[in-house]
Amino acid sequence: MVRPGTKTLLNLSISSSNLLTPHKFPPIPKHPFLKSPSISPIAPSRVFLGFKPLSSSTTTAPNPVNELEPIKHSILLERLRSRHLKDSGRTHQAKAPPNGGHGEGGKGLEREEKRRSFSGFEELGLSEEVMGAVRELGISVPTEIQGIGVPAVLEGKSVVLGSHTGSGKTLAYMLPLVQLLRQHEALNGMVMKPRRPRAVVLCPTRELCEQVFRVAKSICHHARFRSIMVSGGGRLRPQEDSLNVPFDMLVGTPGRVLQHIEAGNLVYGDIKYLVLDEADTMFDRGFGPDIRKFLGPLKNRALNSDGQGFQTVLVSATMTRAVQKLVDEEFQGIVYLRTSTLHKKIASARHDFIKLSGAENKLESLLQVLEPSLAKGNRVMVFCNTLNSSRAVDHFLGENQIYTVNYHGEVPAEERVENLKKFKSEDGDCPTLVCTDLAARGLDLDVNHVIMFDFPLNSIDYLHRTGRTARMGAKGKVTSLVAKKDQLLANLIEEGIRKNESLESLTLDSVRRDIARPNINQLKGRKRVLVKLSNQKNNSSISSAKPATSRGKAAPTQTAKRRTVVAKAGIKSASSQTKRATTVIKTPKFTKPSSFTSTSKRGSLGVSFQSHQNKKSGSTKTPASKLNLVAFRGRSSSTAKNGSLRSS
Repeated sequence: MVRPGTKTLLNLSISSSNLLTPHKFPPIPKHPFLKSPSISPIAPSRVFLGFKPLSSSTTTAPNPVNELEPIKHSILLERLRSRHLKDSGRTHQAKAPPNGGHGEGGKGLEREEKRRSFSGFEELGLSEEVMGAVRELGISVPTEIQGIGVPAVLEGKSVVLGSHTGSGKTLAYMLPLVQLLRQHEALNGMVMKPRRPRAVVLCPTRELCEQVFRVAKSICHHARFRSIMVSGGGRLRPQEDSLNVPFDMLVGTPGRVLQHIEAGNLVYGDIKYLVLDEADTMFDRGFGPDIRKFLGPLKNRALNSDGQGFQTVLVSATMTRAVQKLVDEEFQGIVYLRTSTLHKKIASARHDFIKLSGAENKLESLLQVLEPSLAKGNRVMVFCNTLNSSRAVDHFLGENQIYTVNYHGEVPAEERVENLKKFKSEDGDCPTLVCTDLAARGLDLDVNHVIMFDFPLNSIDYLHRTGRTARMGAKGKVTSLVAKKDQLLANLIEEGIRKNESLESLTLDSVRRDIARPNINQLKGRKRVLVKLSNQKNNSSISSAKPATSRGKAAPTQTAKRRTVVAKAGIKSASSQTKRATTVIKTPKFTKPSSFTSTSKRGSLGVSFQSHQNKKSGSTKTPASKLNLVAFRGRSSSTAKNGSLRSS
């Protein structure tokens, strides 16, 4: 019996035989077996609050071997489970290709580099001169595209660097390019020359040229190289003067660079490195002819036996199939390096879709979204699809005392630069930029909020617009005002963002085509069924109209049919004879029969029914089937006085 006042504890343990046996709580701390390190991490001891261990004088210790049987069993199961997990992990690693292979478009290199993570730029193979520039920029850890791109460019490969906007693509090619220039200069003893660049960076817009040029200038102090910029919108004379000074790198727009080449201000001879920044824009927005014209002499030089080749680096935030096809045609054997975030949403950006039913005023909805954001001190970009829409938004916000600056194709280049300076100024006088898709590519701006007043027509433009915010890991917000006509595309983009899927080939036309395709297929199926039914009906009617197989039964029916056909033909011929007019038939020259009179050369031969003469004479007799030949009179006929011929 248990004395009142004493405390006991029942421990329920399930052994391997699944038998439930009660035991008194043993003095576990006194057993030396539980201090083993192999037991403690797997089967930690449980602590029960409010209970104290019983005195050893009042209880008898049970057998330790029997007590540890359940614990040993659980340990064994845990070891088997961990061993199974290790073996399954090894099999999965064995199935994966070790080196990625040399797949199409450099995907093997892409998979190999994705598994590598870099803790610093020192691991990328950069020289001490370039590392000094990196330290001055205040960057310590490379991004994914920098970890992939820098080693590939240093190896001398022609590559396509594909990553989302704001991921550091400019440094991904600029750092290794500067190091290659320095190495080439040290090996070959080459020095800077006027009008003969060794590296050329082509950009689609003047603003992107200025951005790339600033990055190059920030590195040149440590790496000791010189870069200049020539772009559209500026005067030619100052650019000519700058080209006459020795330099290493040229940054410019394709049209202005070609203009200087035609004027003799630039020479192809020493170009060894070519970079196309925003390559998708280059090939998709009408720069293709200028790019091919610039590449022509370089390719011809590389084809010569003693000619010098060149390394190409293409940079893009998006890469559609159409653009990739053009790139493959121009640059054969180029390697594609893509990050995991290409054509996907930016992780640090929040995406909101405001569906408009059509009854609301869209401008008032914009004002309701914009005012709270400006009250928080944010810089906001408002995107519009057309120039007229941009002007309407700018006028409406001006009427509501919201100061804005414009950025679209109708604004002169110099004024666009001034507007960007006002927008980026720390004073905050113009924190709202109303723009078109011209500002969606290549601009490095510190934007907190992107508002799409007009929803884009495809997912690529959506990605470029959203790339103006949440750059280099910063937080941002994207708000889209979705009209009723844009809800189909917006729903697909919203679903892709929620599932973190690729948004590569979504367009409004393709969405409408996909929706209409089932209806078109259904209509085609109905037409096939109707055609099949009509063919079956025609075949059945033809088979029923055929005579019977037996000849004896078919003979009377055939004769009856013939009689009816002959009777119908007689009735038709009689009615046609009464209604038919005289038909004139021209015949060749013939001998004059006795029943005809002499006619002139203009006279002709006619054929008429007897019923025609009876009709003139007023006779009502049934017309005969016999035809009579009648000679029509000419003006010089000698028988004009005798009248018409009589029937014989």
